[in-house]
Amino acid sequence: MLQKDLLQQDMFLIGRPGPLRRTLAMQFLELTRRELEYVSLSRDTTESDLKQRREIAGGTASYLDQSAVRAATQGRVLLLEGIEKVERNVLPVLNNLLENREMQLEDGRFLMAAPRYDQLLREHSQEEMDAWKLVRVDEDFRVIALGLPVPRYTGNPLDPPLRSRFQARDVTGLTYQAQVSDLTGRFPGADPSKLAQLVSCAHALLSAESEAQSLPDFPADNLSAAAQLLELFPGLSVHEVFHRLYPFPLFLAKEGSASVRDILESLRVRADDAPNSILEIRPEGPNSAKVSISAGGVVSEVAVARGEGGEGPGSSYVETEYQGELLGRLVQSHSAQDVCLVGPKGCGKSATVRRLAELLAYQTEPIVLYQDMTSRDLLQQRTTLANGDTVWRDSPLVAAALSGKMALLDGLHRIHASTLAVVHRLVHDRELQLYDGKRLLRHDRYDAVKQQSGLNDAELQEAGVLRIHPSFRIVALAEPPTIGGNQGQWLSPEMLSLFLYHQMRPLSMPEELHLIHNLYGGVPDALRKVVEAAHFLRGSADQTVQSLAGSLSTRQLLRVARRMKEFPQENVYEAIQRACLARFLPSMARQALDSALAEVGVVPAGESEAADLTCQVDERQVTIGSTTIQRHHTEAKSKVPDVLFFDVPQHLAVLEWLMQDFALGEHLLLVGNQGVGKNKLADRLLFLLNRPRDYIQLHRDTTVQTLTLQPTVRDGVVVYEDSPLVQACKFGHVLVVDEADKAPTHVTCILKTLVESGEMILCDGRRIVPHSDLRVGQPGVIGMHPDFRMIVLANRPGFPFLGNDFFGALGDLFSCHAVDNPSQASEIALLKNYGPDVPEQVVLKLVRAFSELRAMADQGLVQYPYSTREVVNVVKHLQKFPEEGIASVVRNVFDFDSYSQEAKEVLVNTLHKHGIPIGTKPSNVALGKEYPLPALKLAGHWKTKFGEPNVLEVSERSVKLKGGVRVETHSHLLDRVEARSSSFTEQQFYFSLPLVEPNVVAGAAVTMDPESEDPSKDTLHVLVANPASLFSVNSSEERVQQLELRKLFESTRGIFPNYSMASLGGKLHGCLLIHDENNNKLVIVCPETKEASQIMLRTNVTETAGKISQSFLGRSAVRWRMKSDFANKNWAVLFEAGGSKLEVLDVEGLAVQSMQLPFDLQDLHLVAEDRWLLEDTRRNKYIMEKNHPGDARPSQLRRLLEEGGVAALGPISGIASVELTPFTLGKVLGKQVTAPNRLLASRDAHAALAVGLPDLAETEIFLWPKTKSNYVPPGASRRSASREGPEKPIFLPKSGQVVRPVARWQVPQDIRPSAGVKGAGGPAAFIEVADLLFKKLRYIPVPEPRTVSPYTAWLLDTLEVPVQVCGTSGEGLASVDAGGTVRFWETGVAGLERALGEWRRALGGDPSNLQLTIEQPSGRSVSGPKYGKVDPTNDPHVGGNTWAGGTGGRDTAGLGGKGGPYRLDAGHNVYQVSQEEKDAVPEHVKRAAREMGRKAFEERLRQIRMSEYDAQLYAQYSEAVHREVRALRVILSSLQAKAKERQWLRHQTTGELDDAKLIEGLTGEKGIYRRRAEREPELGAPQLKPKRLKLVVDVSGSMYRFNSYDGRLDRVMEAATLMMEAFEGHEDKFQYDIVGHSGESCDLRFVDKSSPPTDNKQRLDLIKTMHAHAQFCMSGDHTLEATSVAVEALAKEDCDEAFVVVLSDANLERYGIPPERFARVLTSHPNVNAYAIFIGSLGNQADRLTEKLPSGRAFVCLDLKKIPQIMQQIFASSILSSK
Repeated sequence: MLQKDLLQQDMFLIGRPGPLRRTLAMQFLELTRRELEYVSLSRDTTESDLKQRREIAGGTASYLDQSAVRAATQGRVLLLEGIEKVERNVLPVLNNLLENREMQLEDGRFLMAAPRYDQLLREHSQEEMDAWKLVRVDEDFRVIALGLPVPRYTGNPLDPPLRSRFQARDVTGLTYQAQVSDLTGRFPGADPSKLAQLVSCAHALLSAESEAQSLPDFPADNLSAAAQLLELFPGLSVHEVFHRLYPFPLFLAKEGSASVRDILESLRVRADDAPNSILEIRPEGPNSAKVSISAGGVVSEVAVARGEGGEGPGSSYVETEYQGELLGRLVQSHSAQDVCLVGPKGCGKSATVRRLAELLAYQTEPIVLYQDMTSRDLLQQRTTLANGDTVWRDSPLVAAALSGKMALLDGLHRIHASTLAVVHRLVHDRELQLYDGKRLLRHDRYDAVKQQSGLNDAELQEAGVLRIHPSFRIVALAEPPTIGGNQGQWLSPEMLSLFLYHQMRPLSMPEELHLIHNLYGGVPDALRKVVEAAHFLRGSADQTVQSLAGSLSTRQLLRVARRMKEFPQENVYEAIQRACLARFLPSMARQALDSALAEVGVVPAGESEAADLTCQVDERQVTIGSTTIQRHHTEAKSKVPDVLFFDVPQHLAVLEWLMQDFALGEHLLLVGNQGVGKNKLADRLLFLLNRPRDYIQLHRDTTVQTLTLQPTVRDGVVVYEDSPLVQACKFGHVLVVDEADKAPTHVTCILKTLVESGEMILCDGRRIVPHSDLRVGQPGVIGMHPDFRMIVLANRPGFPFLGNDFFGALGDLFSCHAVDNPSQASEIALLKNYGPDVPEQVVLKLVRAFSELRAMADQGLVQYPYSTREVVNVVKHLQKFPEEGIASVVRNVFDFDSYSQEAKEVLVNTLHKHGIPIGTKPSNVALGKEYPLPALKLAGHWKTKFGEPNVLEVSERSVKLKGGVRVETHSHLLDRVEARSSSFTEQQFYFSLPLVEPNVVAGAAVTMDPESEDPSKDTLHVLVANPASLFSVNSSEERVQQLELRKLFESTRGIFPNYSMASLGGKLHGCLLIHDENNNKLVIVCPETKEASQIMLRTNVTETAGKISQSFLGRSAVRWRMKSDFANKNWAVLFEAGGSKLEVLDVEGLAVQSMQLPFDLQDLHLVAEDRWLLEDTRRNKYIMEKNHPGDARPSQLRRLLEEGGVAALGPISGIASVELTPFTLGKVLGKQVTAPNRLLASRDAHAALAVGLPDLAETEIFLWPKTKSNYVPPGASRRSASREGPEKPIFLPKSGQVVRPVARWQVPQDIRPSAGVKGAGGPAAFIEVADLLFKKLRYIPVPEPRTVSPYTAWLLDTLEVPVQVCGTSGEGLASVDAGGTVRFWETGVAGLERALGEWRRALGGDPSNLQLTIEQPSGRSVSGPKYGKVDPTNDPHVGGNTWAGGTGGRDTAGLGGKGGPYRLDAGHNVYQVSQEEKDAVPEHVKRAAREMGRKAFEERLRQIRMSEYDAQLYAQYSEAVHREVRALRVILSSLQAKAKERQWLRHQTTGELDDAKLIEGLTGEKGIYRRRAEREPELGAPQLKPKRLKLVVDVSGSMYRFNSYDGRLDRVMEAATLMMEAFEGHEDKFQYDIVGHSGESCDLRFVDKSSPPTDNKQRLDLIKTMHAHAQFCMSGDHTLEATSVAVEALAKEDCDEAFVVVLSDANLERYGIPPERFARVLTSHPNVNAYAIFIGSLGNQADRLTEKLPSGRAFVCLDLKKIPQIMQQIFASSILSSK
């Protein structure tokens, strides 16, 4: 350095991070007695900081020389530290000064090299030189630059011209021997062996071998502090001291940590768990204290720095043993150097440091660090005096240094490393140079200067030399770095050299329980559950679960404990859900949380009784539920909000929670989607409490300055106006912070100290302190009003809001509440208030539709989260304009999505499902096909044969009820779909029952409301067999109740189940009578009470005898049938089919009347209560009536004689039990007749009418005969044999209709489905409606079941009529098909006409009479198709008829235009011409465009060597997933959308005025603007790595074998196509492989990340290969091995995130692979997110396997539409776990 000084050369000292280079330069200057100008460079350094800065004095702006100019003119040495940190193109301003010692200054002067200046001075006078503004550069001027080598360390590399002007020297540390010798000499009291061990560790980590492993440098310059610790505390172990210098577990991954541990082990540096505790602290002098500390069993008494009287020990601090030891370690480090405490948020860092300050009598100076903080914010800020003069104001850090406070740098992990560089010298040397030229010196150096110069303090202060207080200390607080991530690794080698580090772990469970017990006087069981859950989450091996533990920090647990103390009824599950904001977690994370909570016994409670809540307000207090709070008295009445608010149950429950937290003094955070009522809830709360409100809305440009103060210039003076935040603090108002997620979290984090400790430092130097602080009343100190509160409102984190995660950053500082859309009941109540005249059914449809859309938004199926705000606006519109149809009004909400075909399809399907006919035309009426009813004819007569009647002997016996068994129940969600949305049909709505595969629908019945004909009050019951279950559902509700009856009804192998079921009435209303015809078992089931009882028709002896006779005598089983037309009066008839026994059962009286018939009975019809029609096996008919009027039931038989052509009637299948009205009878017969009558149904007639039955002796039989058909369908004999008897008809006497289900082949030929066509959406059967009033015959198709399993397909093919029909209230119908799909129908003409009118009103009136049409065609005709020019810059083009790839134009290839040959996407937004213009294109132009498109397609196929057959084959797979491809591409784009947001670039010469540079603007500087741009990544920063995905597909033989069963191999190939097409174009962010496995190999390479397929031909070849391999490979399964190989391979790769997705069938059981082994493989590496998606399953294999795998790691996906949703869940969960 001396040599270079003599050569007049500038020097560059390069080396490792640390103070060594600066120390060496200072020693050189001290030896040569040279004066110094020091500049600490950072990214905020500008040209004015080096050359000249303008200041205003006396109203005049003048230039002041800065360090470089002062050094040059006064012959000083300019020391530039941190060359690599300054932004590019700043330092070149010094190039000419370095090279030629010349520089042009802003004030017009020119610095000139000394030889040249002296030469001119000899030729000219001094006056001339001054007039020319020439200034001499002193020949002693030198520049010493200090920098780090880049690359290797982060920063900007040297500019070549700048580098060439320096002479470099690598400054290395001392050798091992020299270092040991130096430390031994300086710290003789330290154990030499420990020093040697410590130095050995340091040099081992600084060796080339460690550098090769990328281990961060050991801070060798801190060895002095370590040696001092070992001298002061002999009991300290080397291991303990080493960790304070080099806390490697904080910043090294597993491999790096293992390497460091190996080094320590090789040097015999082992952990020593000896405790460290403070024994005594006693003051000794004004700035010193004696501390006795026990360390390693050795008691040391040392002198440490002490503050000048803090607040004294706080009463709220509860110390645990761990915290006591930590405080002891902190005091030890405090005696040697500044410290940094690192720990997760909420673990108690701030409280521990405050306790440290109390113990040592320090006043603390909290300084919140944030990302955009500048070096000026850390040291000094510019402001103006009252006269407009510019001055510099010291920062709190400088004030703390001068007054001897403890500066708390809170958020060290947030601040940019180059910004913090300005305090390096303050930390290392206790010296600092400020922007206004003042210098701060360490107290001993200051005292030496004072003694040498003979100046007093005032004179030194006048000269700009200030003394740093000897007690001044810095304590930094930080959260742990993100290990292995691209961002968040703040603990760099340079940062390691600043502090002694201490790691603070979260408290253990006993420690937290001890803390809670001492603070709140006990730990109730509910609170213990919360603590247990928190520690279970912290200890979980699942990273997703671990990430949730941060929401249950110690701070949050204390908040929960305080709340539970005041409100003991608090629900544990809800408390944890609110703390974790579980409502808005990704679904996988929410599932993992629920599973973890279930492990510790925390499960959801039952439904809350929120509906019972009321709100009562008077002048003094407000009461919601059980919570009462006194109202506030305020003078600021105008600031108390008063909004329109309706009390609905859910909102009242939220308000009660908010009110409780408010009463506890909490600040509130409300998180939710847009439009859910966050603002209304906040305003309503403040209105109820009568609290004035201040409001501030944040946005992406919000800065720390604008959040607190708003600077403005008034009369040339910068004036700071208080923001609403400051005003609320002053006056005790409630500050509502809206859109908090829009502001960067590094801005909102300044709220931390305000919320936590009540302190904040404002930009103008004022500070906010707690109202109890002793400083209140001093100038510049604002006491926070005790009534001040904050209510923060934020949107939920994640897509589609893409805001900042305010909850993740500051959530545990607030009492958090998830504000969700109201429940359906609450939303209905709310909408009724907004639209009291809107029909309830319309409101219900809207609520259900929006509820499902919100659920779909949560699942990622739609992008926009539709809120209550939208549905309220719809209801308001309908209230104001009731004549407008709902279908047109909802377009106000959904037209935003009308240009996205995929979104539009989803929305239309969802709205149609709930009966909102959006997009439907009034002409879409699709009623059943009508035919003329055959002419009515008189077939003959029935005459009663008089004579001696046959009176049957009646025996009566009582029966018993067996059991009152409580049956197992389940509840399922009812997925109701309205059927009259896309078109108007007889079908009203439908839903599917959750059947399991072997189930057979055995019967259906309806329980009707006896006091109403409203079908919405009916309850439908469906009985299924194999195994037996009863499903009960009210169509107006949302749940299906299932009762397990398998213990009551046994399945008989080989016998088709035959049951009959009826609803009882009277006292047994709501109960069902179920008859098993095969076993003659009768059971009463009560769904409401969930009980079942068997009616014992036979004694055990009789039953046993019957079974013996069947077994040994070979008698066939007897089948009993039940007739239950009058079951609503609690009696039914049982008879032996083909036998002579008949029994009448009194269900309520538990009595049976038995009769023996004189013939074998074929069928029985209950024509009336007292008259029955019987048919024997020979088809003879009998009337059975009462023998005596007082008899309970008929017992007298009379023969009916048949005359005429009555035989044409055929077998009777049913007779109505009520008669037609005289009006209806007259219309049917065409003449006015008054007589008793009954409608009949038979095999050979569409309908029949018996006039005279049952009361007259002679009955006329009229019928409408069927047309004979010779058509015999395939398999008819098999079907007819499978089940006996025709289907039961339904009689609708008011409508004059006979309704029954008929087979598909029993309809007219023109509507008959083609033979053999199954499963293509064709009808499963038809409903035949014989309308006798209107003489019409209508056939209504019954669609096939919504899902057709192989078993259901067999039933559809086996059963003649796979549909059962029953009547409902209001003469409606309900049908149940073999697949469990329930459909409700309306067939009455009057009802259909009324419903059609309502349907058309819902569509809205024809708007043609309101339309204003101005036809203005574009005026540009099409000429002919052409390709167009190619724009080399790919700029967007709209119209113009010139460019290929444009939009909204004509002729050229592009998108959204007309007349072009084919579509061509150039990646721009699409402008669409109207369909009318497209339709107006001439036909010859269309033909030419089609021909040109066809040729281009063929050329493209030739280019990729793909035949048209190949193209068609690939299209089968591609088109099947094209919607899913679009959906997944949207998700992939959203994952990187936020990263593309532009950032503010400061120090610009154009753009928006930077508020932080107003004073620079006053002084005339140029770089006072800022503008948004994409910030270039910092040089040396870690490269952003792509995400890695490995798709593991199953191509084993079972995939091919069972492909015909469920299409699983097709799904694999479609899924592969989905992935390849979706990830195309995202290769820079997502790199993927596709590998397969089968019985032959566990690692079949289909797609490699380095060469993904680029065209359809390559993709087709890949899926062909997959198919061929599955067809020809050997059997076997390598799912485990393939998954393990994939996980291990990705674990070794250096990537941002790693995903393994296993697509497989669930056929693991066949190969003996237990789920536990698969689970271990999926979770084998913490850095790899592995998931299984089962796309094939035999039965419920996949469901069983998923239940046994870790929560959130497995999915069942039998529909590829769910793949994008699953991928979104996977990505969202991984983002959460990587925070």
